[in-house]
Amino acid sequence: MSKKDNRAIKKMSVEPYKGVRDFYPEDQALLQYFIDTCRAVAEKVGYVEYGASVLEPSELYKNKNAENEEIINEQTYTFTDRGGREVTLRPEMTPTVARMVAGRRREFGFPLRLYCVPNFFRYERPQRGRLREFWQLNVDLFGSNSPAADAEVLAVAYGLMAAFGARESDFVIKVGSRQAIQAITQENNLDEEQTKKFFALLDRRAKISEVDFDLQLKEFGINKSLLSPQNVPQDIAKMIADFAEAGINNIVYDPSVVRGFAYYSGMVFEVFDTHPDNGRAIFGGGRYDNLTALFDDEPLPGVGFGMGYETMRLFMESRGLLPAYTPPTQVYFAVTAPDLALQAQTLAGGLRRGGVNAAVDFGERKLGDQIKAAAKNKIPWLIVVGEDELASGRFKVKNLASGAEETVAEADLPQFFLNLKS
Repeated sequence: MSKKDNRAIKKMSVEPYKGVRDFYPEDQALLQYFIDTCRAVAEKVGYVEYGASVLEPSELYKNKNAENEEIINEQTYTFTDRGGREVTLRPEMTPTVARMVAGRRREFGFPLRLYCVPNFFRYERPQRGRLREFWQLNVDLFGSNSPAADAEVLAVAYGLMAAFGARESDFVIKVGSRQAIQAITQENNLDEEQTKKFFALLDRRAKISEVDFDLQLKEFGINKSLLSPQNVPQDIAKMIADFAEAGINNIVYDPSVVRGFAYYSGMVFEVFDTHPDNGRAIFGGGRYDNLTALFDDEPLPGVGFGMGYETMRLFMESRGLLPAYTPPTQVYFAVTAPDLALQAQTLAGGLRRGGVNAAVDFGERKLGDQIKAAAKNKIPWLIVVGEDELASGRFKVKNLASGAEETVAEADLPQFFLNLKS
């Protein structure tokens, strides 16, 4: 191909696929911070990590109850593989963990505490806090009907918020009861279709005006006083009182919290940001009857929640809680000539063996450009390797942020950087 023909080729866009995002080093570090924090909190209270492939047979989602028809019909990434099998990129973790637990339930000890922080795919309209590929913490406790299990999951949710630096005034945990609302629908003789619509109305109550809510409520003939926050179910009231006694005072009852999925059967909750610029639900979950029903006939109760990375990132951003980026590389070796790069590598090797992360420039650019590269990559420390430094065995260690320098003997370099860590 001639140079002229090569110039005619249209260059590809540098933008990612619509609805997903690239994770440059600073972005990846923040995602890893989210994952590491979730992992630490979950494991501290006895939850163990599991994982699974992002690919599942499409029938796993088609066979689920009709509560997630929108996800199945409109939001899944589904394709036929080379073997003629219909495959779906997972849009949620519930069917997968149900399949896994059902497959080995005889081997597990219950109650079983599981968590994971994988990525998911949904073809939906990208918007603030919602992307087509997203990461989410999933916490599930299987095999217990005890109210103490509900309380434990709420405590994990509270602990996560605290671990991310949130104060109690920064968020509120709103608890609802599917059982209580179901009882109201039965007392008012609502049929299955009316019940479904009533739950949907409650689920969107916070998104519509109270006037519109009152008008739509009339369709069901339900007295609004039954939906008062003061009309607290006994089990929820006791749990809130127990938390208050333990010093946790931002858990409240809200009858409008019912969650969108019909598999929820008891206590449900959502964690809300109290910041006026981000007054939204950050994450939520609740109790479910039997997620393994597709795979076996033995009921297996559970309770759990999902916490999305994007909504937590926005929460931390609005509260000034995002951690500052710190690159894994602690020191950068710049060289005054290309033929000194191998000797610089030897010096860097001594640091690495001592537990210090170090990178070496190859001397293909001017010394000033090497130093600029280190600064652009936010590496905190610089060592210049030249003939004089190698001859004397003493090197100037420069802090690129402050400009301060200190001369350190070669043998003392590992300890110098290790002292900075302590």
